[in-house]
Amino acid sequence: MRIRIIGGSGSGKSTLAQALGERCGVPVCDLDRLQWGGAYGQRRPEAERAALLREVLSQRDWIIEGVYYAWTAETFAQADAICLLEPPLALCRRRVIRRYCRRKRDGTGHGETLRSLRDLLRWMETFQTRNLPAIREALAPYAGKTLRVTKAMPAGDILAALENIVSL
Repeated sequence: MRIRIIGGSGSGKSTLAQALGERCGVPVCDLDRLQWGGAYGQRRPEAERAALLREVLSQRDWIIEGVYYAWTAETFAQADAICLLEPPLALCRRRVIRRYCRRKRDGTGHGETLRSLRDLLRWMETFQTRNLPAIREALAPYAGKTLRVTKAMPAGDILAALENIVSL
C-alpha cells in the first residue's frame, strides 16, 4: 500500500499519516526530513534529497506526507491513493500556533522562533493562493485515486473514505 498525503502547514498531514501508519503497519515518511538537513532551516542538497526520496519509493509500502509537490511528482504517480487536505485557513493557523507553543514548552522546537512562526503564517497565505492551485493541477491526472478533504474531519473518517480508493 502506498499513500501520499499532501496539504499546507497545519492541515493535519502528520496526524493522519501517523494514524494510517499505526493502523496499517506501514512506514511513514515526512518529506520535511528529506528537504531539511542539519540545522533548522538548512536545505539538503538536491541530489541528496532525490536519493533519499528514491530510497523511500523503492519500498513496497509507504505513507509519504508533506507539502512539497514540485520535486515529489513521482510520489503521486506511484501512490495507490492520494489525500489532499484543504481545511479552512483559520483552522490551519490555530493548529500551527498551538504546535509552536507546544514545541516551545517541550523544547522540541529545533530553533523555531517567533520570527519563523510569523514567516510561516505569512507563507500559509501564499500557499492558499499560489501553491494549492498548482497542487490541484498537478493532481488532476490522478483524480480517480485522490481524496480531497476540505473541512476538519476525524482521522477515522478520512481513513474510511480512503478505503473506498485502496484496501487498507
